[in-house]
Amino acid sequence: MKWIKNVKLEIGNIIDGERIETKTGFYHIGIKDGKIAEHLHHTMPIPETAEEVYDAKEYLAIPTFKEMHNHLDKTYLSLEWKASKPVKNLKERLQYEAEELKDLAPTTKQRATAMIEEILSHGATHIRTHVNIDPYIGLKNLEGVVAALEEYKGAVTADIVAFPQHGLFNGSVPALMREAMRSGATVVGGLDPSGIDQNIEKSLYETMAIAAEFDAEVDIHLHDGGDVGVYTINKWLDIVEETKWKRASAISHAFCIGEIPTLQQQNLANRLMKNNVAIMSTIPLTKSLPPIELLDERGVSVHFGCDGFYDSWSPLGHGDLIEKVQKYCQITKRIDEVSLRDSLKWVTGGITPLAKDGTYQWPKKQDDASFIFVNATSSAEVVARRKQRLAVMSRGEFVFGELEKAVLHV
Repeated sequence: MKWIKNVKLEIGNIIDGERIETKTGFYHIGIKDGKIAEHLHHTMPIPETAEEVYDAKEYLAIPTFKEMHNHLDKTYLSLEWKASKPVKNLKERLQYEAEELKDLAPTTKQRATAMIEEILSHGATHIRTHVNIDPYIGLKNLEGVVAALEEYKGAVTADIVAFPQHGLFNGSVPALMREAMRSGATVVGGLDPSGIDQNIEKSLYETMAIAAEFDAEVDIHLHDGGDVGVYTINKWLDIVEETKWKRASAISHAFCIGEIPTLQQQNLANRLMKNNVAIMSTIPLTKSLPPIELLDERGVSVHFGCDGFYDSWSPLGHGDLIEKVQKYCQITKRIDEVSLRDSLKWVTGGITPLAKDGTYQWPKKQDDASFIFVNATSSAEVVARRKQRLAVMSRGEFVFGELEKAVLHV
């Protein structure tokens, strides 16, 4: 069995008047078959049967992250530097991207690999990547992304979304989407049923038809705002209810939910929760945000993602989900210890070491042995100060960096 000794874990609240701080302690963690098998206080000896021991040197362990909205196929990473070309509108941006596709396709695996490495170095061990499926290059981007992810099997898990970036009804795209689902894609994507496909009902019903055919989840990019966007979400929920759909689905971006009155937001949140529809947000500064906390309180699954970075859309970004959490905390003035550390849940799939009241939640026996190690006082400090990730472990194996090996049985 593998052991990691002297791991700092968050174990409760310290209440000092109106101020709450995070209480921590030091533990030895035993790992077997990728799971936590033992959890000992640091004053207890590590069993002599230990096969290898690593010393965490009192670094804090926090859960690994889930990057839930990304585009591995679009990045320029690994190529020579170039800034993005300014455009006047979305139509021009899509046209410019389409012009680049054939030139970039041969390097998809290389570029996706560079992006995976960047994301992994920041602590994300799961990636949901949208991959262009379009009439210009067919499945070439999908082939490159699948090949890149195959090389990281065991380090990174992934959802691969077949994404009709240039329109679901653009030429042979419906047939290509089905071929993509037979060729490695695991989630059916969609894009602006009104703004891009210009037929909300037709677009959503076709998306559902493909999903039903392959018994797959759905993730729809929705930039359409206001009443049009809200109508689109409600129509999708109608279809989910009509078909008695049991698989999960998601709406990415969903700016429109932040543009309607609170009562409507609450009613929509209730429908989203009831129908197992998640919201994926990239926390942009230029658009209205969906009401993250309201959705969370109503039981809707909310996840953050970095979106594409360093590509034809923008040269900015680093693939660090803590940047997204930090940005959200700045916007919403989450500055106290509890609010900061609780915000981590939007990039961990809902896992936090402590509940808001300080109740211990993670890690426990039989949890995956997946950790990010940081030199920090608490996860609140990690969020506020964007502390460096020193090592990342996924299911018992180091996938970025490594802790120092300790002398056995000392």
